[in-house]
Amino acid sequence: MRHLKKSEKFSRSRNQRLALIKSLLRAVFINERIITTTSRAKYLRAEVDKLITKAKANDLASRRLVYKKLGDHLLVKRIFEVVAPRFKAISGGYTRIAQLAVRKGDGAPLSLLELTKLEPKKKTSKTKQAKAKTAESTAVVSPEKKTEQPKKGLISGVRKIFKKERDTSK
Repeated sequence: MRHLKKSEKFSRSRNQRLALIKSLLRAVFINERIITTTSRAKYLRAEVDKLITKAKANDLASRRLVYKKLGDHLLVKRIFEVVAPRFKAISGGYTRIAQLAVRKGDGAPLSLLELTKLEPKKKTSKTKQAKAKTAESTAVVSPEKKTEQPKKGLISGVRKIFKKERDTSK
């Protein structure tokens, strides 16, 4: 029976729809925010929340279920070790949707789907960046290191052959 099986179709066949959802889910967890149409964002919000809830359990069965949806071991590891611990204290509302403009080509309404607790960015002051740049520019290269070794490959091998022929003809 089809009880509680209603879903968005996105004007695609079943396989195409599953591939679309999988790629969007992967993009959300890799980038932690994506811009997509509003209907896709609303559908993805529930899927992302379900995966994070499973990841908070942090057991083998939930890892296998998340892998079944995403199909990437490294991404599953990232979700369990980086994303899920951020939401350990809360029990829902892991994503937010912000309305954006309409797409120019077809007029579809666009939305920003992002995780509510984003990964903290490493703050580097401008003075540290400036010091690093000046240190790189003032670094003196010794003249011994300036001599380059010939590159190994087809071209250098051919050059060596012709160089030997020229040397022997003298």
